[in-house]
Amino acid sequence: MKGQHGFIGTSHQARFDAMPHQESWFAAAWHRIRRWEQLAYEREQLARMSDAMLKDIGLSRADVMEESERHFWEDPMTK
Repeated sequence: MKGQHGFIGTSHQARFDAMPHQESWFAAAWHRIRRWEQLAYEREQLARMSDAMLKDIGLSRADVMEESERHFWEDPMTK
């Protein structure tokens, strides 16, 4: 099995060496778009929660309104 691990790592590395800039740029753009979709979905779900559910997680309706009105590209994890 050790030989297979080295072989897989070698073929994987060779693939990335062929087009390093294009592939990494595309992957980064794809991940950013997917993150924006995730943020928009999560904010929509948060806005749909009942007051009892919000109380369980320690948020008020005002907190939810503030968060759900943010733009999809405003990612709190990148600050």
